[in-house]
Amino acid sequence: MFFFLAKTMGFFSAPSNVLMSLALIGVILMATRFARAGRRIAVTAVLLLAFVGWSPFGNAIILPLEERFPPWNAARGAPDGIICLGGAVDTVVSPVRDEVALNEAAERMTAVAELARRFPNARVVFTGGSGRIIFDGVSEASLAARLFESFGIAKERVTLEDKSRDTLENALFTRDLVKPKSGERWLLVTSAHHMPRSVGIFRGAGFAVEAFPVDYRTRGAIDLLRPFSTLGDGLRRTDTAMREWVGLAIYRLTGRSDSLFPAP
Repeated sequence: MFFFLAKTMGFFSAPSNVLMSLALIGVILMATRFARAGRRIAVTAVLLLAFVGWSPFGNAIILPLEERFPPWNAARGAPDGIICLGGAVDTVVSPVRDEVALNEAAERMTAVAELARRFPNARVVFTGGSGRIIFDGVSEASLAARLFESFGIAKERVTLEDKSRDTLENALFTRDLVKPKSGERWLLVTSAHHMPRSVGIFRGAGFAVEAFPVDYRTRGAIDLLRPFSTLGDGLRRTDTAMREWVGLAIYRLTGRSDSLFPAP
């Protein structure tokens, strides 16, 4: 039930969806006795779409998420395990094209390849089933296995968790699968903007992890003044960031995260 609720909230947490819905409502109202209100709603929605899409707003709200956890410090020594969160593999295109198609979060996968090479004794765990409401039978984990094999990572080092549909299930199912022991150190590899919510959920599940953020979308504070060249790029950045902020609030309110804005 929580999964379907989260998916619904995910749709409405995207400003592009909300603003376009308002614009359409405004257009519909123009054909009724509420035409004046409809025009105001439509014009306001279009102006907000332009602002969100072209201004640096998306960078401004994603930057605090990306900066929350610093790059991992290897000074403490080798980790016992490496956990890679799903979200980088396209489960729709991959089976049709018979190849492992990656999306813009591909660095989650390539970072694991480098970590596996640097720390040959560390276990490698991939967690990800399918986040689609209508599951077509192809899990991210099965595709990740193919990719890791092409990276030269031995099969016996890799543990696959292929049932999870969201970050909460990533944490719960991975914890139950690997049964981390006291004193073990596990790296969590995911996109930098997704790290605060992910760490909070893993902590809430009783699984202590060390953040290994990758897939940065900004260069830092310098991007606070950088507008987007296309409307689509700005809306996508804003949607990505807002989904995380809304998710942080929901997971905290439902007691599934250890804090509202997890920190190192």
